[in-house]
Amino acid sequence: MAFGADELRVLRRALAIALHPSAVQDQDIKDCLRLADSVDEAVREGERLRAFLLADLARYRDALPGSLPGYTELLQDALAAGYDPGPDDLSALRALRSDPVCAALLERCRRIAERSVRDRLAGRAAAPPAPRTRLLTLVGGGDQDKKPEPRPAPARPAPAHPAPEHPVPKPSEAFPPRRRPVPPPEERRAG
Repeated sequence: MAFGADELRVLRRALAIALHPSAVQDQDIKDCLRLADSVDEAVREGERLRAFLLADLARYRDALPGSLPGYTELLQDALAAGYDPGPDDLSALRALRSDPVCAALLERCRRIAERSVRDRLAGRAAAPPAPRTRLLTLVGGGDQDKKPEPRPAPARPAPAHPAPEHPVPKPSEAFPPRRRPVPPPEERRAG
């Protein structure tokens, strides 16, 4: 997750407030709440993108062997993002192991799956992250009973058709085209 300059300034102030809670101003509290909302939105967006990637991966897996290049690229991206391959992925790769890319992916997925099973059996399975609690008030932050003023919503004309809260991104938006690596220039020898 990356923060912009304004967000880093708010984060720095929030850390200073945590160390010295006596110097809290109402504007600082509002900025911290706004930053917390932004972080929550980024987390939700990350979860949506992960769900989209996994659904896309399942579609490509179901269309194998015709979708082999797309499936291997998506699976590599998912593995890099921490995806634990499931039995469907392993069986699909086993069926296509004559392809060298699939054979290498099968070995990688096997190692990841075995490590995941060992961790679960040992009781060290990574628990899903606990949902973040909302920041309601800061200690020493002015009047504790006073709630922050809601931001006025900008006036917009009513849409003809109600849009979903979060539109589903197109595959081209979620997964931009990959750039192919440029081979290094050939070394020239003076002879």
